[in-house]
Amino acid sequence: MSPLEDHLQWLGLHKETILEPERPIVDPHHHLWPGESHYLLEDLWLDTHGGHNVKKTVYIDMDGVIVDFGKADTDWFDKHPHLVDRYKGFPDHIQGLFRIAKPIDDAIDSIHKLHDSGKYDLFIATSAPWGNPQSLTDKRFWLEDYFGDLFHKKLFTTHRKDLLIGDYLIDDRLKNGAGDFKLSLIHI
Repeated sequence: MSPLEDHLQWLGLHKETILEPERPIVDPHHHLWPGESHYLLEDLWLDTHGGHNVKKTVYIDMDGVIVDFGKADTDWFDKHPHLVDRYKGFPDHIQGLFRIAKPIDDAIDSIHKLHDSGKYDLFIATSAPWGNPQSLTDKRFWLEDYFGDLFHKKLFTTHRKDLLIGDYLIDDRLKNGAGDFKLSLIHI
């Protein structure tokens, strides 16, 4: 019998009663390790989905997913044609643009439906352009304007989304590590 088979047989010897199956578990916080007697993500799922109320972790990008940044920059350039050359290729460097952008149609309702389902722990995973550090503050205020406290202290700003640990990443691009996200990338 292989070490893995021994391990699975040992795990099958006893099944613990779930004490509070209705209590949501957002972060089971297990340590995963590879090797001969491994404990990988699939093992965690086997351990935590036998009647436990484990919520899936979902990271949601902002620009192009819930925020219509493309329309915001087009509208801004229409009002400021004399600045087209200055920001050509870098519209995300325009100060204040992230604050005034409108939501993508149905995005707000869709996020609320995910939240209200009780199945997901939602986070924002966005990047702030290096040439526009103020955009992070603008994005934070944008979230509060459209979602109230839904994303209070649930905002990740990173240029390395591949380092995030969770079940799903919803993103419109494969940049900033999104293409290397370890679990399920929902590329829209």
